Amino acid sequence: MASIAKIASVSARRQAAKFQGSFLCNLTLDCSFSSIAAISIMKMPTNNKHQAVHVQNSKNHERMLHSDMEVPDFSYYRRNSTKDSSAKSQDNNDSRMGFTYLWSGALAVTGAYAATSTVNQFLGSLSASADVLAMAKIEINLSDVPEGKSMVFKWRGKPLFVRHRTADEIAREQAVDVATLRDPQTDQERVQKPEFLVVLGVCTHLGCVPIANAGDFGGYYCPCHGSHYDASGRTRKGPAPLNLEVPFYEFPEENLMIVG
Repeated sequence: MASIAKIASVSARRQAAKFQGSFLCNLTLDCSFSSIAAISIMKMPTNNKHQAVHVQNSKNHERMLHSDMEVPDFSYYRRNSTKDSSAKSQDNNDSRMGFTYLWSGALAVTGAYAATSTVNQFLGSLSASADVLAMAKIEINLSDVPEGKSMVFKWRGKPLFVRHRTADEIAREQAVDVATLRDPQTDQERVQKPEFLVVLGVCTHLGCVPIANAGDFGGYYCPCHGSHYDASGRTRKGPAPLNLEVPFYEFPEENLMIVG
């Protein structure tokens, strides 16, 4: 065991001696190279004013030379008023500001037009289609409705009652005491022309379709739950809480009525 330890100790000392010798050799070479580099740089000419030399006496040396760099020429991209580098910027300030304002205004107008067009297209996509608009209004020839009769038309998917009332029906409905009605309305408030009554054929109780020229009051009768309406479309008996609805209509010419 003693011989093995002795051999290991001798081997370790030899390796340490080799490492130390190598380190000293490298250090000597680096020092020699630093000295040669410093002497070479000191002998360089210094007559060029734009030549910059930076020397650092250390292991790593940097050398920065900027004399061979060319400044790019941007004259091709400049306006004629700004090509003179010695001119003051205040001399051509108005022209430059005008150019900027011109482009800003053009971009603003273009953006506003694009935004308006986009909004109009979006709103147009939300509007009703042509077939729906066609059903929004209906024209009725009043000469086709005989006196004393009620005709049914389809308007917006609902039944529309148009009644040509007689003189006796008009006088009877106008004489009704409004105080006795569940939904008080005079006959004049429900018609534009006394001889024509226009109401929706939808019962105000549960949405059934009443029968015309029936009931206890000679107007409309809903057989589903027994609601009675008079010749003015007012509820008079039964569970219906409100009068029959009167839609918007007008008379653009004689014997022509437009509903909607």
